[in-house]
Amino acid sequence: QVQLVESGGGLVQAGGSLRLSCAASGRSFSIYNMAWFRQAPGKERDIVTTISRSGGTTYYADSVKGRFTISRDNAKSTVYLQMNSLKPEDTAVYYCAAGIAFKLGVNRDDYPYWGQGTQVTVSS
Repeated sequence: QVQLVESGGGLVQAGGSLRLSCAASGRSFSIYNMAWFRQAPGKERDIVTTISRSGGTTYYADSVKGRFTISRDNAKSTVYLQMNSLKPEDTAVYYCAAGIAFKLGVNRDDYPYWGQGTQVTVSS
């Protein structure tokens, strides 16, 4: 098991940047694949990006590819989401998630452990 706490959300103008952090507690952060999901009001919670245990493999949703970057620092038990060129449609609650699988998953059910979420609002 692992506990996850997101931070770094806020209000930013379109074209701006934010960096989200997800701090994990527990002794074995490096065994988990990590992911960021987001959920806008009235919408499903959908994948944004995932990263493998060592950080060697990543996946990005088409909507964020080229703008967002996921990274992790296993020594600090932290995963990051650098968000650049933000658009109003990026407005959502962003959730950090952890899971164990042979391959990176893109579905909610692939990630049993979740943070509380952090709000990102992008104004036009």
